[in-house]
Amino acid sequence: MSYKPPFSLSPYILKLLQEVWQQIGMLSGQKLESAPVLLRKSNSIRTIQASLAIEGNTLTLHQVTDLFDGKRVMGPEKDILEVKNAIKTYEIFPNLDPFSSKDLLKAHKTLMEGLNEQAGEWRKDNVGIFKGQKITHLPPPANNIPTLMEDLFAFLIDDQDTSLLLKACIFHYELEFIHPFMDGNGRIGRFWQQRILVKENLIFQNLSIEELIKDQQERYYRVLGECDQNGSSTKFIEFSLELIIDALKKYTSEALPQTNTPQSRLQYAALKMRKTPFTRKDYLEIHKDISTSTASRDLIYGIEKNIISKKGEKNQTLYHFIRIVS
Repeated sequence: MSYKPPFSLSPYILKLLQEVWQQIGMLSGQKLESAPVLLRKSNSIRTIQASLAIEGNTLTLHQVTDLFDGKRVMGPEKDILEVKNAIKTYEIFPNLDPFSSKDLLKAHKTLMEGLNEQAGEWRKDNVGIFKGQKITHLPPPANNIPTLMEDLFAFLIDDQDTSLLLKACIFHYELEFIHPFMDGNGRIGRFWQQRILVKENLIFQNLSIEELIKDQQERYYRVLGECDQNGSSTKFIEFSLELIIDALKKYTSEALPQTNTPQSRLQYAALKMRKTPFTRKDYLEIHKDISTSTASRDLIYGIEKNIISKKGEKNQTLYHFIRIVS
């Protein structure tokens, strides 16, 4: 039997899981699965700034935005490099396989390049985690790490009884417990949790869960410590699901006002019909809340912006998406 990390499905976890899927269902009903491009950019910037701030990075949201836009920023050299590396890491996010330890190492190398000599490698030394003079966590010995990480990825791949939503939370905790890298464990753990979540549902690529973790940083570390003492990730799963629900609600409030435009409607239609020709009637089937004339104006807008192509006339007209709507 393959390895399964210790956790239990508490009644509270089952309740939280139900609420997560209710929130996702509501987003789908409101056609919010795909974020408008400016909101996606904003979420990415906030995610990067928050995740690095948890680790002590001093750059502000404005400074991170400037670096995201390729502008020069004044600040500590190390902090600037951390942000630039994080931007590069999120750029390769869609191409990383959440079930591949090689891709985890690749992400860590990109994230920690120039910041740690063992970037992209399992740590070679035994370490202890201190708070002041007190040791708060003693991770497993370095020579155990390859086997422990192999077991953890086997759990991700082989366990058919646990949803990816739960696996993402469990993986995050287990990576922090194993502490497989000399540095960057927190930021790569949060990054990989999101990568697993996106494998479960694309809506998670639009959320900034790290921003909420930053706001509850003290509780984040306290729950990690409690799980160490309990020998189980149950409390961390509960904490993570609470944040996921809050992030889904926040995203709904931010995205909803931006959905009633030709571009956003085309963006949503592209999710459904990106690879197949479609008619105006097909477009109206997706957008039942708009008129025929509004649908026609949307399609004309799409042609003018080189988003869709048109073939045929009148009732024989077929449209086809020729590029991703952003």
